[in-house]
Order: sequence, then structure tokens, then C-alpha cells
Amino acid sequence: MAERILDSTRVEIGDVSDKTVAVGAARQLCKQAGFDETRQFMLATAVSELATNIARYAGKGEISLRIVESAGRTALEVEAKDNGPGIADLELAMSDNYSTIDSLGLGLPSVKRIMDEFHIDSAPGRGARILCRKWR
Repeated sequence: MAERILDSTRVEIGDVSDKTVAVGAARQLCKQAGFDETRQFMLATAVSELATNIARYAGKGEISLRIVESAGRTALEVEAKDNGPGIADLELAMSDNYSTIDSLGLGLPSVKRIMDEFHIDSAPGRGARILCRKWR
């Protein structure tokens, strides 16, 4: 059975305040997809982390949110893309408490824990693309 996109939205991220729009869009699509309030909050947190990373490290980028249906299952798919400096060491970036700025260093590892599927593609000089899904 082929995947279908039931609904989608895209939010441009230009600074940290844009995460509010991305979080609101995520909550709306989560509710539409039938996620309970706890899952809505968790997914909104993941989107907030991704949007914050775009603003802090790349300066600008986008968050795309999609409700995906496949084989009778529904997921929220989140794609975060930027053309920033990229991530020099993916393994290190995915470890808890690692940060290149003064933060807790929990962002990407937390997003990975929240989501059922998590894929990251990045290298120095070519930005980052993170694609993840949470199945209902």
C-alpha cells in the first residue's frame, strides 16, 4: 500500500521566535491526526527543538510537517532543513549533554527519543536535513 499525505504545512524559520508558529502548526496537525494531548505536547517539543536548532546554528531554514498514512497507520512526519554550516561530528552531536554553545545539549538526542523514526543527513558546509516520524 502506498503512502498518502493527508495534510501538510511548512513553516519558515528565521529566528528563535518562529518556533512558536512551528509548534502551533505541529499541535494542530497532531490533533487532526488523532494524537492524544500527551503525544501532541511531546511532538510539539520535538518541533520546538528542531526549530531552535535551525535558528541558532543555521540562521534560517524550514520545518515541514505532514500527516502521513501508510498501511492503515497514521504518523506525523517532521522534516527540518537548513543550508547552514552543517554538523561536523554527527555522532558527537547525537550524544547527550554535548553542545557547541552554552546549552544543555539535549536537543537532537531528545528529538530522537521522542520519535519512532529519525534520520539525519549533514556534513560541514552543506547544512542539515532531519526527517523523523511518530506513529499514532
